[in-house]
Amino acid sequence: MELVNNKYLIGGVPVLDLVQKYGSPVYIYDTAKMESQYNRLLKAFSKTRVKINFACKALTNVSILKFFNKIGAGLDTVSIQEVQLGLLAGFKPSDIIYTPNCVSMEEYHEAVKLGVHINIDNIFILEQFGMAYGGSVPISIRINPHIMGGGNSKISTGHIDSKFGISVYQLPHILRMVELHKMNVEGLHMHTGSDILDVDVFSKGAQLMLDTAKNFPNLSFIDIGSGFKVPYKPDDYFTDIKQLGTDLSKMFNEFCKEYGKELTLFFEPGKFLVSEAGIFVARVNVVKHTISTVFAGLDTGLNHLIRPMFYDSYHHIVNISYPEGKPRIYTVVGYICETDTFGWNRKISDINEGDYLAFLNAGAYCFSMSSNYNSRLKPAEVMIMKGKDYLIRERQEFDDLLKNQVIVDM
Repeated sequence: MELVNNKYLIGGVPVLDLVQKYGSPVYIYDTAKMESQYNRLLKAFSKTRVKINFACKALTNVSILKFFNKIGAGLDTVSIQEVQLGLLAGFKPSDIIYTPNCVSMEEYHEAVKLGVHINIDNIFILEQFGMAYGGSVPISIRINPHIMGGGNSKISTGHIDSKFGISVYQLPHILRMVELHKMNVEGLHMHTGSDILDVDVFSKGAQLMLDTAKNFPNLSFIDIGSGFKVPYKPDDYFTDIKQLGTDLSKMFNEFCKEYGKELTLFFEPGKFLVSEAGIFVARVNVVKHTISTVFAGLDTGLNHLIRPMFYDSYHHIVNISYPEGKPRIYTVVGYICETDTFGWNRKISDINEGDYLAFLNAGAYCFSMSSNYNSRLKPAEVMIMKGKDYLIRERQEFDDLLKNQVIVDM
């Protein structure tokens, strides 16, 4: 989103016009930003063979998935339902990698039927899978590298107490299992967390993965995961993607020469691709003064945007109705019967009832984590592509709350 002549635009379209057209609250996504982020990664790793798989748990709208398929991305999924959405969006099974956690063998059997790449992160599942399929179905193995990475403990997934992956120290057990069942291991995978700033964290994890890969002679790819940090605050830092590309490409290319085969380097970014592409717009219902605080109360809450409450995350907030107004201090809250504070003591242009506030960096893990808490309805989603706006999810209506309920006569 950018401010041009005192009007906020997204993808070249005035945001207020979109709110008038589609109502409030509403999520709006700019595909041009998604594509530029995707190309930025490709450019950073232009000196090696790379495959970018969009981690669709960040934003699973089918129209967004279709867009990523159109520009050449693969798809990283964590549930059989995400696999089904990817297939519906037009992805070929060979372009989808399925990396679940704590699911039953029934879901793995379904993934086998659908023909996607399968990633296993549990010794017991590895054993069951080997007994069921032997080497007839290629697999990838998710390694837990015991590296603490991520901007929040809830999004750190590669440490010793994490439920994700098979410990790198269990490698002898993995190798025995693979040999016993003659399993076809086509890839290795890791993911240490999200919102990682330090390039060295990725380099350390990559080196561990490459050392581990020497034990598997038939690999075709190594998946380094993702977790690149994006700037949430106006003066925030971000992962140095250019430096990361230089460091990892050199390391990976040297490994491939030693390995005797050119492999593909996989990444699975979600937030990096869509976070900055999205905004969330809500209307100010009330401005409430107390003896210590001025609240701006919105027509939304943690049911639509839970990240600030769940992760203590920061989303920059601007008043798109009155950008030229004098900045004042507000605490921005929602309408849920719960403490749903989006931001404490924020400096925002003078707010009045009926104004519209926009939350930046709302493309990732925002709508996808929304709910009907308090029996509130979910908002609409809008996509901007080449200067045109498209409604890609209708706003819920009351009947949607009742759709799967069975009302008992009494």
